Amino acid sequence: MKRVAPPLDPPAAPRRKRSLSEDERVLWDSVAKQVKPLRGRPRLTRIELPAAPSDTPVAKPPPPATQQPIKRPVKLATPMSPPPLASLGRRERSHLSRGRKDIDARIDLHGMTQARAHHALLRFLQSASHDGLSFVLVITGKGARLGGDPERGVLRRQVPLWLSLPEFRAYVVGFDEAAIGHGGEGALYVRVRRARG
Repeated sequence: MKRVAPPLDPPAAPRRKRSLSEDERVLWDSVAKQVKPLRGRPRLTRIELPAAPSDTPVAKPPPPATQQPIKRPVKLATPMSPPPLASLGRRERSHLSRGRKDIDARIDLHGMTQARAHHALLRFLQSASHDGLSFVLVITGKGARLGGDPERGVLRRQVPLWLSLPEFRAYVVGFDEAAIGHGGEGALYVRVRRARG
């Protein structure tokens, strides 16, 4: 004998949500007030249910009257960096070495500590720039000889580095190794930048 499966019930229609009536809401509030929270758990606050949706259409917010222009950030004025150093031309160097151009002043840094030499050189170049000088001679000394103390000759190595720093470039146009008659590799011709105004 063949068994026939009982007919399936049609699927239940989805339940429609309904809002609480005023009596139900009052009852719910009184029950909720009597409930004590579990130990160690924070008590939940009452959440207001949104009102039932109405059939009236919701008004859209009005579009903006005019679109505001995009404001770009204002660039703050940054201090101008000093211009790059320029090496002395062959003609200038030749004229200095032969005495056709005068060396307006000279400073000898022999025997100074690095800190003292740095300070003295900066003050010397500031003064030369202020006084409107064109060319100065900076004597560093030749430093170590073969087999000599390797700590000697520090100023010979450091002064060209200092002259490339921004604090010095404000007063220096360029520099080059001096001719043998002025100290050779132990001295530098420095072209001074004249002060403005």
